[in-house]
Amino acid sequence: MAAGQPDRAVVWRRGEPVNAARFLAHVQAVAEQLPAAPAAVNLCEDRYAFLVAFCAVALRGQANLLPSSRAPQAVAEVMAAHPGSYALGELALDAPPSHYRHLPGLMDPPQAESLAEIPSLPADQVVAIGYTSGSTGVPKGNPKTWGSFNASNTGNLRMLHASVGRHFHVVATVPPQHMYGMEMSVLLPLLDDVAVHAGRPLLPADVAAALSDVPAPRVLVTTPVHLRALLESGVALPPIDAMVSATAPMPVDLAQAAEARFGAPLLEVFGSTETCVFASRRSALDEPWALYDDVQLHPQPDGTQVRAPQLDEPMTLADIVTLHDGGRRFRLCGRHSDLLDIAGKRASLGDLTRRLQAIPGVQDGVVFQLESGDALGVHRIAALAVAPGLDEQAILEAFRQSVDPVFLPRPLKLVDSLPRNETGKLPRAALLALL
Repeated sequence: MAAGQPDRAVVWRRGEPVNAARFLAHVQAVAEQLPAAPAAVNLCEDRYAFLVAFCAVALRGQANLLPSSRAPQAVAEVMAAHPGSYALGELALDAPPSHYRHLPGLMDPPQAESLAEIPSLPADQVVAIGYTSGSTGVPKGNPKTWGSFNASNTGNLRMLHASVGRHFHVVATVPPQHMYGMEMSVLLPLLDDVAVHAGRPLLPADVAAALSDVPAPRVLVTTPVHLRALLESGVALPPIDAMVSATAPMPVDLAQAAEARFGAPLLEVFGSTETCVFASRRSALDEPWALYDDVQLHPQPDGTQVRAPQLDEPMTLADIVTLHDGGRRFRLCGRHSDLLDIAGKRASLGDLTRRLQAIPGVQDGVVFQLESGDALGVHRIAALAVAPGLDEQAILEAFRQSVDPVFLPRPLKLVDSLPRNETGKLPRAALLALL
């Protein structure tokens, strides 16, 4: 813990601060009860419980396994990939995973008047293995060392310090198991003088209540899906000093509306489970992304190579970019896997999805490519739309006004809702199942 004053608030829980001394005492108490094992699936939903478990597991020299969801099958697959692992959480589950450890209650954590010696971890210790969301295929594990987390956190802190100062309080609508949630709601309170709210509010009224639970300055860590719901609800929020968004592209009109309503800058961050965050922008004002210090991008035919302090070796992402301002800024042109070439014409799935969502009456939608090709080997395009009051033909006719006919989705199906996960992403398997 970089900021180690005994009375420093680490977490706000039920309207009360939990200080560093009590937090570390609880970490030690939980660590002593954990079994010998290589890794543990951290299923804690309460963010304080997650933080305690995360540190206790790391203190035992084990890795926190972070599946893309807490669905039983996803958890079982991750545990099968790590023989000898166990799972732990603060809830008494009706159907717990195998080798499930129920954490002791957090209502009465050990008392601690003084700060015990702060444990140190080797920089090369793997403390977490984060799994991708499955939005582009099968989830894949990505090991993270304590040193790489320290390195990636430096850029996030520099961005937030410039916007809100050195001390602030975070309320996050994203789960800590997601790498974005890990960076913004787990690493920040461990590696700087930052406190985080223990909950994960989703409904607009719950977000407002959570923000009221913490003192100013306040930072809301969220996603475009959650932010749009906040705006449409009309709920009043306590004063906030910054909003942070990731997991999906932020429409400019949504960013501008959020800044106008809540009176705070919206900072969009760019990264992946593989790389962690390495760039940011103020979406309402800037289209290009600004790279964090010591990050370099190298465009490739099939994507972009990323060099960053948190990476032991360069990582190639599927994103296609153009570099500007001496390579310190970039524009995103889509993903290599999203680019379509049909009958000599080109488009991207991301742009088609944006155009679908812009049709009046369409509340949500997605365009994606099917896996099997037709007789000529062309992969058909499909779409799912949430549009009460419209029929499929009306949507296709409106779509035809802005896209070439070869890119019209066939089929386009109306659904009650899209199968978005906790961070608003759409796992490909769930889209195909719904179609």
